[in-house]
Amino acid sequence: MSRIGKLPVAIPQGVDVVIDGRRIEVKGSKGRLTRELRREVRVERDGDVLRVIPVDDSGFARAQWGLSRTLIANMVQGVSAGFQKDLELSGVGYRAARQAGKLVLTVGFSHPVEVHAPEGIEFEVPNPTHVSVKGFDRELVGAVAAKIRGVRPPEPYKGKGIRYAGERVRRKVGKTGKK
Repeated sequence: MSRIGKLPVAIPQGVDVVIDGRRIEVKGSKGRLTRELRREVRVERDGDVLRVIPVDDSGFARAQWGLSRTLIANMVQGVSAGFQKDLELSGVGYRAARQAGKLVLTVGFSHPVEVHAPEGIEFEVPNPTHVSVKGFDRELVGAVAAKIRGVRPPEPYKGKGIRYAGERVRRKVGKTGKK
């Protein structure tokens, strides 16, 4: 029995949910998200609560039950509050700047790297070594943050690179001198 799937999804004030068969649409102050659910689950609305119910008792249906409930909860939270991923740049001369809807990274290459913000994503650069990726779609925020991190992932010897805020990089010892 899924512990996550059993939990109801509360719909906050100002969020509108439309269920049309397997398709669910969530609108809020931040934006609008739509998702097509698997046929192994169905969604029922009871006042300002959504409940996800598995169609049968197969293992796959139970797996989709918890996943679908989490995806719907992320949609509701995204259109009402939004999501944010923070990144840190560490290294001598590594810095970031925001210019007209794009992020310009100087991370040790011979040229600056530009990352364009897709629709629904916004970059904030509070200081040159910190970047915040904000948006209402959790998947897209995570994908854009991973793309930025992928420009120069943290390396294990000196720790230079782009990392998530709070991410710990396991350091390796370098080579020792000859004797």
